[in-house]
Amino acid sequence: MTNQQQNKETKRFGLPQFILILALGILLCGEAYLGFRLHALSSEQEQIKEDYSMSNNITFGLFSVDQWRDRITEVVNHQIGDFKMTPAQKKALQAQVEQQLHSLINKTVAEINQPQKTLGGKLKKLAFNAMVNADDIQAQVPSFAKTIVDKVNSPASTERLKNIATSKINQLGKQIYDSTSTANYEITKYEYRKYHVADPVAFNNRINSQLTAIRTVTYNYALAMLGCVVMALVLWLLMRKQVHLQTILFVMSLLFAFVLLAVGITASIIEVDARIQSFNFMLLGEKVAFENQILFFQSKSILGIVETLIKQSKPDAVLIGVLIMVFIIILPVLRLVAKGIHILSPKMIAENKVVRYLAFESAKWDMADVMVVGILMTYIGLNGILKSQLSNLNIHNSLLTTTTVNNTSLQPGYFIFVGYVVFASILSYILKRITAYNAAESKGKWR
Repeated sequence: MTNQQQNKETKRFGLPQFILILALGILLCGEAYLGFRLHALSSEQEQIKEDYSMSNNITFGLFSVDQWRDRITEVVNHQIGDFKMTPAQKKALQAQVEQQLHSLINKTVAEINQPQKTLGGKLKKLAFNAMVNADDIQAQVPSFAKTIVDKVNSPASTERLKNIATSKINQLGKQIYDSTSTANYEITKYEYRKYHVADPVAFNNRINSQLTAIRTVTYNYALAMLGCVVMALVLWLLMRKQVHLQTILFVMSLLFAFVLLAVGITASIIEVDARIQSFNFMLLGEKVAFENQILFFQSKSILGIVETLIKQSKPDAVLIGVLIMVFIIILPVLRLVAKGIHILSPKMIAENKVVRYLAFESAKWDMADVMVVGILMTYIGLNGILKSQLSNLNIHNSLLTTTTVNNTSLQPGYFIFVGYVVFASILSYILKRITAYNAAESKGKWR
Protein backbone atom coordinates (compact mmCIF):
# COMPACT_ATOMS: atom_id res chain seq x y z
CA MET A 1 0.00 0.00 0.00
CA THR A 2 1.41 3.39 -0.98
CA ASN A 3 1.81 6.29 1.45
CA GLN A 4 -0.93 8.16 -0.39
CA GLN A 5 -3.32 5.22 0.14
CA GLN A 6 -2.33 4.97 3.82
CA ASN A 7 -2.96 8.67 4.35
CA LYS A 8 -6.33 8.27 2.63
CA GLU A 9 -7.24 5.39 4.93
CA THR A 10 -6.19 7.43 7.95
CA LYS A 11 -8.41 10.25 6.88
CA ARG A 12 -11.27 7.83 6.46
CA PHE A 13 -11.04 6.05 9.79
CA GLY A 14 -9.13 8.39 12.03
CA LEU A 15 -9.92 10.35 15.20
CA PRO A 16 -11.96 13.10 13.50
CA GLN A 17 -14.49 10.53 12.29
CA PHE A 18 -14.77 9.02 15.75
CA ILE A 19 -15.28 12.41 17.43
CA LEU A 20 -17.81 13.40 14.79
CA ILE A 21 -19.77 10.17 15.18
CA LEU A 22 -19.71 10.55 18.97
CA ALA A 23 -20.92 14.16 18.86
CA LEU A 24 -23.66 13.41 16.34
CA GLY A 25 -24.61 10.26 18.24
CA ILE A 26 -25.11 12.26 21.44
CA LEU A 27 -27.23 14.78 19.56
CA LEU A 28 -29.20 11.97 17.89
CA CYS A 29 -29.86 10.22 21.20
CA GLY A 30 -30.97 13.52 22.67
CA GLU A 31 -33.31 14.14 19.74
CA ALA A 32 -34.72 10.61 19.94
CA TYR A 33 -35.35 10.89 23.68
CA LEU A 34 -36.98 14.30 23.30
CA GLY A 35 -39.11 12.94 20.46
CA PHE A 36 -40.17 9.94 22.53
CA ARG A 37 -41.16 12.16 25.45
CA LEU A 38 -42.96 14.61 23.17
CA HIS A 39 -44.94 11.76 21.59
CA ALA A 40 -45.84 10.33 25.01
CA LEU A 41 -46.90 13.71 26.39
CA SER A 42 -48.88 14.46 23.23
CA SER A 43 -50.82 11.21 23.68
CA GLU A 44 -51.31 11.94 27.37
CA GLN A 45 -52.57 15.45 26.63
CA GLU A 46 -55.00 14.11 24.04
CA GLN A 47 -56.36 11.55 26.51
CA ILE A 48 -56.73 14.11 29.30
CA LYS A 49 -58.57 16.52 27.02
CA GLU A 50 -60.86 13.75 25.81
CA ASP A 51 -61.71 12.94 29.43
CA TYR A 52 -62.25 16.62 30.14
CA SER A 53 -64.46 17.12 27.08
CA MET A 54 -66.50 14.03 27.91
CA SER A 55 -67.11 15.10 31.50
CA ASN A 56 -67.96 18.68 30.46
CA ASN A 57 -69.79 17.80 27.27
CA ILE A 58 -72.80 19.99 26.57
CA THR A 59 -74.94 16.83 26.33
CA PHE A 60 -74.39 16.21 30.05
CA GLY A 61 -74.66 19.89 30.97
CA LEU A 62 -76.61 22.57 29.17
CA PHE A 63 -78.62 20.02 27.16
CA SER A 64 -79.35 17.79 30.14
CA VAL A 65 -82.81 17.90 31.75
CA ASP A 66 -81.24 16.49 34.94
CA GLN A 67 -78.83 19.43 35.22
CA TRP A 68 -81.62 21.96 34.73
CA ARG A 69 -83.76 20.12 37.28
CA ASP A 70 -80.99 20.10 39.88
CA ARG A 71 -80.20 23.79 39.44
CA ILE A 72 -83.82 24.93 39.49
CA THR A 73 -84.61 22.71 42.48
CA GLU A 74 -81.61 24.13 44.33
CA VAL A 75 -82.75 27.72 43.67
CA VAL A 76 -86.36 27.03 44.73
CA ASN A 77 -85.29 25.17 47.87
CA HIS A 78 -82.96 28.03 48.74
CA GLN A 79 -85.78 30.49 48.30
CA ILE A 80 -88.04 28.36 50.50
CA GLY A 81 -85.36 27.98 53.15
CA ASP A 82 -84.72 31.74 53.31
CA PHE A 83 -88.37 32.71 53.20
CA LYS A 84 -89.53 35.17 55.90
CA MET A 85 -92.84 37.02 55.85
CA THR A 86 -92.44 40.80 55.77
CA PRO A 87 -94.81 43.21 57.63
CA ALA A 88 -96.41 44.14 54.33
CA GLN A 89 -96.95 40.45 53.50
CA LYS A 90 -98.45 39.84 56.95
CA LYS A 91 -100.83 42.75 56.44
CA ALA A 92 -101.86 41.51 53.02
CA LEU A 93 -102.32 37.95 54.32
CA GLN A 94 -104.42 39.19 57.24
CA ALA A 95 -106.66 41.12 54.83
CA GLN A 96 -107.15 37.96 52.77
CA VAL A 97 -107.96 35.92 55.88
CA GLU A 98 -110.46 38.57 57.05
CA GLN A 99 -112.14 38.54 53.67
CA GLN A 100 -112.44 34.77 53.72
CA LEU A 101 -113.79 34.76 57.30
CA HIS A 102 -116.39 37.46 56.51
CA SER A 103 -117.47 35.48 53.48
CA LEU A 104 -117.70 32.26 55.48
CA ILE A 105 -119.83 33.90 58.25
CA ASN A 106 -122.20 35.47 55.72
CA LYS A 107 -122.59 32.18 53.92
CA THR A 108 -123.26 30.29 57.18
CA VAL A 109 -125.85 32.83 58.42
CA ALA A 110 -127.61 32.86 55.06
CA GLU A 111 -127.77 29.08 54.98
CA ILE A 112 -129.24 28.84 58.53
CA ASN A 113 -131.79 31.62 57.87
CA GLN A 114 -133.22 29.88 54.84
CA PRO A 115 -136.88 28.75 55.18
CA GLN A 116 -136.94 25.45 57.11
CA LYS A 117 -139.55 22.76 56.40
CA THR A 118 -138.77 20.38 59.26
CA LEU A 119 -139.42 20.93 62.95
CA GLY A 120 -135.75 20.30 63.79
CA GLY A 121 -134.60 22.89 61.23
CA LYS A 122 -137.03 25.49 62.57
CA LEU A 123 -135.82 24.89 66.14
CA LYS A 124 -132.12 25.28 65.04
CA LYS A 125 -132.95 28.52 63.27
CA LEU A 126 -134.85 29.87 66.28
CA ALA A 127 -132.03 28.93 68.69
CA PHE A 128 -129.34 30.46 66.42
CA ASN A 129 -131.17 33.80 66.07
CA ALA A 130 -131.85 33.89 69.81
CA MET A 131 -128.30 33.12 70.94
CA VAL A 132 -125.98 34.37 68.13
CA ASN A 133 -125.45 37.92 66.97
CA ALA A 134 -123.90 37.83 63.46
CA ASP A 135 -122.71 41.43 63.74
CA ASP A 136 -120.74 40.63 66.90
CA ILE A 137 -119.04 37.73 65.15
CA GLN A 138 -118.19 39.91 62.16
CA ALA A 139 -116.69 42.49 64.48
CA GLN A 140 -114.33 39.87 65.94
CA VAL A 141 -113.06 38.78 62.52
CA PRO A 142 -109.95 41.09 62.53
CA SER A 143 -108.74 39.66 65.85
CA PHE A 144 -109.37 36.09 64.59
CA ALA A 145 -107.46 36.86 61.40
CA LYS A 146 -104.52 38.34 63.32
CA THR A 147 -104.35 35.27 65.57
CA ILE A 148 -104.32 32.97 62.53
CA VAL A 149 -101.58 34.95 60.79
CA ASP A 150 -99.45 35.04 63.96
CA LYS A 151 -99.87 31.29 64.33
CA VAL A 152 -98.93 30.61 60.73
CA ASN A 153 -95.91 32.89 61.06
CA SER A 154 -94.61 31.21 64.22
CA PRO A 155 -91.21 29.47 63.91
CA ALA A 156 -92.69 25.99 64.31
CA SER A 157 -95.41 26.55 61.69
CA THR A 158 -92.99 28.22 59.28
CA GLU A 159 -90.52 25.32 59.53
CA ARG A 160 -93.35 22.82 58.99
CA LEU A 161 -94.54 24.68 55.90
CA LYS A 162 -90.98 24.89 54.52
CA ASN A 163 -90.55 21.13 54.96
CA ILE A 164 -93.82 20.45 53.18
CA ALA A 165 -92.93 22.74 50.28
CA THR A 166 -89.39 21.34 50.01
CA SER A 167 -90.59 17.74 50.00
CA LYS A 168 -93.10 18.53 47.26
CA ILE A 169 -90.42 20.23 45.14
CA ASN A 170 -88.05 17.29 45.60
CA GLN A 171 -90.82 14.85 44.80
CA LEU A 172 -91.57 16.73 41.62
CA GLY A 173 -87.84 16.81 40.77
CA LYS A 174 -87.58 13.02 41.01
CA GLN A 175 -90.28 12.74 38.40
CA ILE A 176 -88.19 14.78 35.92
CA TYR A 177 -85.24 13.01 34.29
CA ASP A 178 -83.70 12.23 30.93
CA SER A 179 -81.67 9.43 29.35
CA THR A 180 -78.29 11.05 30.13
CA SER A 181 -78.44 10.59 33.88
CA THR A 182 -77.06 7.04 33.99
CA ALA A 183 -74.34 7.67 31.43
CA ASN A 184 -73.29 10.90 33.12
CA TYR A 185 -73.11 9.19 36.51
CA GLU A 186 -70.95 6.34 35.20
CA ILE A 187 -68.62 8.68 33.32
CA THR A 188 -68.11 11.08 36.21
CA LYS A 189 -67.66 8.20 38.67
CA TYR A 190 -64.94 6.65 36.48
CA GLU A 191 -63.13 9.92 35.78
CA TYR A 192 -63.25 11.18 39.37
CA ARG A 193 -61.71 7.91 40.48
CA LYS A 194 -59.11 8.10 37.70
CA TYR A 195 -57.99 11.61 38.66
CA HIS A 196 -58.47 11.13 42.41
CA VAL A 197 -61.03 13.93 42.86
CA ALA A 198 -64.45 14.10 44.47
CA ASP A 199 -66.32 16.92 42.72
CA PRO A 200 -66.48 18.82 39.40
CA VAL A 201 -64.52 21.83 40.68
CA ALA A 202 -61.60 19.69 41.85
CA PHE A 203 -61.74 17.69 38.60
CA ASN A 204 -61.56 20.80 36.40
CA ASN A 205 -58.78 22.32 38.49
CA ARG A 206 -56.74 19.11 38.34
CA ILE A 207 -57.19 18.81 34.57
CA ASN A 208 -56.31 22.45 33.88
CA SER A 209 -53.15 22.30 35.99
CA GLN A 210 -52.01 19.09 34.26
CA LEU A 211 -52.69 20.49 30.79
CA THR A 212 -50.81 23.71 31.54
CA ALA A 213 -47.75 21.76 32.67
CA ILE A 214 -47.88 19.36 29.70
CA ARG A 215 -48.31 22.18 27.18
CA THR A 216 -45.21 23.97 28.44
CA VAL A 217 -43.06 20.83 28.47
CA THR A 218 -44.12 19.61 25.00
CA TYR A 219 -43.26 22.92 23.36
CA ASN A 220 -39.90 22.92 25.15
CA TYR A 221 -39.25 19.39 23.87
CA ALA A 222 -40.20 20.43 20.34
CA LEU A 223 -37.83 23.40 20.43
CA ALA A 224 -35.06 21.21 21.83
CA MET A 225 -35.57 18.61 19.06
CA LEU A 226 -35.33 21.27 16.39
CA GLY A 227 -32.29 22.66 18.21
CA CYS A 228 -30.55 19.29 17.88
CA VAL A 229 -31.17 19.34 14.13
CA VAL A 230 -29.89 22.92 13.86
CA MET A 231 -26.71 21.89 15.68
CA ALA A 232 -26.24 19.04 13.19
CA LEU A 233 -26.57 21.56 10.35
CA VAL A 234 -24.03 23.81 12.05
CA LEU A 235 -21.58 20.89 12.03
CA TRP A 236 -22.22 20.55 8.30
CA LEU A 237 -21.40 24.22 7.88
CA LEU A 238 -18.23 24.00 9.96
CA MET A 239 -16.98 20.88 8.17
CA ARG A 240 -18.18 21.62 4.67
CA LYS A 241 -14.58 21.54 3.39
CA GLN A 242 -13.82 18.17 5.09
CA VAL A 243 -14.88 16.03 2.18
CA HIS A 244 -13.85 12.77 3.81
CA LEU A 245 -16.37 13.42 6.64
CA GLN A 246 -19.36 14.11 4.42
CA THR A 247 -20.58 10.51 4.26
CA ILE A 248 -20.71 10.21 8.04
CA LEU A 249 -22.42 13.57 8.35
CA PHE A 250 -24.99 12.68 5.73
CA VAL A 251 -25.86 9.24 7.12
CA MET A 252 -26.23 10.62 10.64
CA SER A 253 -28.36 13.46 9.25
CA LEU A 254 -30.67 10.88 7.67
CA LEU A 255 -31.19 9.39 11.13
CA PHE A 256 -32.04 12.85 12.44
CA ALA A 257 -34.61 13.16 9.65
CA PHE A 258 -36.10 9.74 10.49
CA VAL A 259 -36.69 10.82 14.08
CA LEU A 260 -38.31 14.08 12.97
CA LEU A 261 -40.58 12.21 10.54
CA ALA A 262 -41.58 9.57 13.09
CA VAL A 263 -42.53 12.16 15.70
CA GLY A 264 -44.10 14.48 13.14
CA ILE A 265 -46.58 11.87 11.88
CA THR A 266 -47.46 10.33 15.26
CA ALA A 267 -47.75 13.37 17.55
CA SER A 268 -50.85 15.56 17.50
CA ILE A 269 -50.69 18.25 14.81
CA ILE A 270 -53.97 20.12 15.26
CA GLU A 271 -56.53 20.46 18.01
CA VAL A 272 -60.09 21.74 17.53
CA ASP A 273 -61.75 22.90 20.75
CA ALA A 274 -64.97 24.93 20.79
CA ARG A 275 -66.84 25.55 24.04
CA ILE A 276 -69.34 27.74 25.85
CA GLN A 277 -67.18 29.14 28.62
CA SER A 278 -70.12 30.45 30.65
CA PHE A 279 -73.92 30.48 30.43
CA ASN A 280 -75.52 32.56 33.20
CA PHE A 281 -79.02 33.83 33.90
CA MET A 282 -81.06 35.00 36.90
CA LEU A 283 -83.86 32.87 38.38
CA LEU A 284 -85.88 34.14 41.38
CA GLY A 285 -83.11 36.61 42.09
CA GLU A 286 -80.35 33.96 42.10
CA LYS A 287 -77.66 33.23 39.51
CA VAL A 288 -77.87 29.94 37.60
CA ALA A 289 -74.63 29.08 35.78
CA PHE A 290 -73.25 26.46 33.39
CA GLU A 291 -69.47 26.58 32.98
CA ASN A 292 -67.10 25.07 30.38
CA GLN A 293 -69.67 23.39 28.18
CA ILE A 294 -67.72 21.57 25.45
CA LEU A 295 -69.38 21.89 22.04
CA PHE A 296 -66.73 20.03 20.04
CA PHE A 297 -63.27 18.60 20.65
CA GLN A 298 -60.96 16.68 18.34
CA SER A 299 -57.21 16.17 18.34
CA LYS A 300 -55.46 14.35 15.50
CA SER A 301 -52.03 13.33 14.29
CA ILE A 302 -51.24 12.62 10.62
CA LEU A 303 -51.28 8.91 11.38
CA GLY A 304 -54.57 9.39 13.25
CA ILE A 305 -56.07 11.17 10.24
CA VAL A 306 -55.04 8.28 7.98
CA GLU A 307 -56.49 5.73 10.40
CA THR A 308 -59.78 7.64 10.66
CA LEU A 309 -60.13 7.95 6.88
CA ILE A 310 -59.33 4.29 6.19
CA LYS A 311 -61.90 3.14 8.76
CA GLN A 312 -64.66 5.09 7.00
CA SER A 313 -67.30 3.19 5.05
CA LYS A 314 -67.10 5.62 2.12
CA PRO A 315 -64.73 4.56 -0.71
CA ASP A 316 -63.61 8.15 -1.41
CA ALA A 317 -62.54 8.63 2.23
CA VAL A 318 -60.63 5.33 2.15
CA LEU A 319 -58.91 6.36 -1.08
CA ILE A 320 -57.82 9.70 0.40
CA GLY A 321 -56.51 7.91 3.49
CA VAL A 322 -54.48 5.49 1.34
CA LEU A 323 -53.07 8.35 -0.76
CA ILE A 324 -52.00 10.28 2.34
CA MET A 325 -50.34 7.18 3.76
CA VAL A 326 -48.48 6.48 0.51
CA PHE A 327 -47.32 9.98 -0.42
CA ILE A 328 -46.83 11.50 3.04
CA ILE A 329 -45.66 8.56 5.16
CA ILE A 330 -44.37 5.67 3.04
CA LEU A 331 -42.73 7.65 0.21
CA PRO A 332 -40.73 9.97 2.53
CA VAL A 333 -39.43 6.90 4.38
CA LEU A 334 -38.44 5.23 1.08
CA ARG A 335 -36.71 8.43 -0.07
CA LEU A 336 -34.63 8.61 3.12
CA VAL A 337 -33.69 4.94 2.81
CA ALA A 338 -32.78 5.39 -0.86
CA LYS A 339 -30.55 8.37 -0.01
CA GLY A 340 -28.76 6.24 2.59
CA ILE A 341 -28.31 3.36 0.15
CA HIS A 342 -27.01 5.68 -2.55
CA ILE A 343 -24.42 7.32 -0.31
CA LEU A 344 -23.20 4.09 1.36
CA SER A 345 -23.44 1.41 -1.32
CA PRO A 346 -21.06 0.47 -4.12
CA LYS A 347 -21.56 2.18 -7.46
CA MET A 348 -23.54 -0.69 -8.97
CA ILE A 349 -26.18 -0.52 -6.21
CA ALA A 350 -26.02 3.25 -5.79
CA GLU A 351 -26.72 3.77 -9.50
CA ASN A 352 -29.61 1.30 -9.56
CA LYS A 353 -32.56 2.89 -11.36
CA VAL A 354 -34.99 2.38 -8.47
CA VAL A 355 -32.56 3.69 -5.85
CA ARG A 356 -31.59 6.64 -7.99
CA TYR A 357 -35.20 7.47 -8.82
CA LEU A 358 -36.25 7.41 -5.16
CA ALA A 359 -33.20 9.38 -4.05
CA PHE A 360 -33.29 12.11 -6.70
CA GLU A 361 -36.38 12.10 -8.88
CA SER A 362 -39.28 11.14 -6.59
CA ALA A 363 -39.44 14.54 -4.89
CA LYS A 364 -42.31 15.57 -7.18
CA TRP A 365 -44.43 12.78 -5.67
CA ASP A 366 -43.50 13.55 -2.07
CA MET A 367 -46.49 15.46 -0.69
CA ALA A 368 -45.12 16.23 2.77
CA ASP A 369 -44.72 19.90 1.90
CA VAL A 370 -48.27 19.93 0.50
CA MET A 371 -49.47 18.42 3.78
CA VAL A 372 -47.78 21.23 5.70
CA VAL A 373 -49.65 23.85 3.66
CA GLY A 374 -52.88 21.85 3.80
CA ILE A 375 -52.80 21.58 7.59
CA LEU A 376 -52.07 25.29 7.91
CA MET A 377 -54.95 26.21 5.58
CA THR A 378 -57.25 23.83 7.44
CA TYR A 379 -56.32 25.47 10.71
CA ILE A 380 -56.89 28.97 9.34
CA GLY A 381 -60.24 27.94 7.82
CA LEU A 382 -61.51 26.11 10.90
CA ASN A 383 -60.34 28.86 13.20
CA GLY A 384 -62.15 31.49 11.17
CA ILE A 385 -65.37 29.49 10.89
CA LEU A 386 -65.46 28.66 14.58
CA LYS A 387 -64.78 32.24 15.63
CA SER A 388 -67.57 33.47 13.36
CA GLN A 389 -70.09 30.90 14.54
CA LEU A 390 -69.22 31.14 18.23
CA SER A 391 -69.41 34.93 18.18
CA ASN A 392 -73.10 34.59 17.27
CA LEU A 393 -73.64 32.77 20.57
CA ASN A 394 -72.17 35.55 22.70
CA ILE A 395 -75.08 37.25 24.51
CA HIS A 396 -74.81 39.98 27.13
CA ASN A 397 -77.97 41.50 28.57
CA SER A 398 -79.77 41.83 31.89
CA LEU A 399 -81.43 38.41 31.55
CA LEU A 400 -78.76 36.20 30.00
CA THR A 401 -74.97 36.20 29.65
CA THR A 402 -73.22 33.75 27.33
CA THR A 403 -69.48 33.67 26.63
CA THR A 404 -67.88 31.33 24.09
CA VAL A 405 -64.23 30.49 23.49
CA ASN A 406 -62.34 28.94 20.59
CA ASN A 407 -59.22 27.04 21.69
CA THR A 408 -58.36 25.60 18.26
CA SER A 409 -54.57 25.48 17.86
CA LEU A 410 -51.66 23.91 16.01
CA GLN A 411 -49.80 21.40 18.15
CA PRO A 412 -46.06 20.67 18.53
CA GLY A 413 -46.33 17.70 16.15
CA TYR A 414 -47.07 20.11 13.31
CA PHE A 415 -43.93 22.15 13.93
CA ILE A 416 -41.84 18.98 14.12
CA PHE A 417 -43.29 17.85 10.78
CA VAL A 418 -42.49 21.27 9.28
CA GLY A 419 -38.96 20.84 10.62
CA TYR A 420 -38.72 17.47 8.87
CA VAL A 421 -39.90 18.92 5.54
CA VAL A 422 -37.31 21.73 5.69
CA PHE A 423 -34.52 19.39 6.83
CA ALA A 424 -35.35 16.80 4.14
CA SER A 425 -35.14 19.51 1.47
CA ILE A 426 -31.72 20.55 2.77
CA LEU A 427 -30.55 16.92 2.71
CA SER A 428 -31.70 16.55 -0.90
CA TYR A 429 -29.66 19.60 -1.83
CA ILE A 430 -26.61 18.30 0.06
CA LEU A 431 -26.88 14.88 -1.61
CA LYS A 432 -26.86 16.49 -5.04
CA ARG A 433 -23.73 18.43 -4.10
CA ILE A 434 -22.00 15.29 -2.79
CA THR A 435 -22.97 13.30 -5.90
CA ALA A 436 -21.78 16.08 -8.19
CA TYR A 437 -18.48 16.30 -6.30
CA ASN A 438 -17.89 12.53 -6.47
CA ALA A 439 -18.70 12.48 -10.15
CA ALA A 440 -16.36 15.37 -10.83
CA GLU A 441 -13.57 13.83 -8.70
CA SER A 442 -13.84 10.53 -10.56
CA LYS A 443 -13.32 12.42 -13.84
CA GLY A 444 -10.72 14.75 -12.38
CA LYS A 445 -12.80 17.83 -13.21
CA TRP A 446 -13.88 19.09 -9.79
CA ARG A 447 -13.10 22.75 -9.32
